[in-house]
Amino acid sequence: GGAAMHVEVRQTKEVVILDLKGRLTAGLGDQILREAIDELLAEGRRRVLLNLSDVAFVDSAGVGELVAGLKTARRFGAELKLLNVGDRVYSTLDMARLLPTFETYQDEAEAIRSFGPA
Repeated sequence: GGAAMHVEVRQTKEVVILDLKGRLTAGLGDQILREAIDELLAEGRRRVLLNLSDVAFVDSAGVGELVAGLKTARRFGAELKLLNVGDRVYSTLDMARLLPTFETYQDEAEAIRSFGPA
């Protein structure tokens, strides 16, 4: 254990970026991610970018939480996108046939531009 999820929040223009570090798995990362997303949406944030560059591992619960976050965001009229999806996370999303569900980017500046003008 000990490899719990850690989330750092920063903002660039109108986009809130969540830097996720650690393991996005059942009972740890998934709850932390959910709380972070819920909080941002409650604050009225509408442009959320999840940076997965430091996510070493994601299990089905973690994938489920990404999907749940996306659905919650849409319900609030917000956009949620993924940045720096690593090979392992990518293949997990691919196997779950969820890649088309998400907008994914490998370049942060491009991801931020994709949200359009403020």
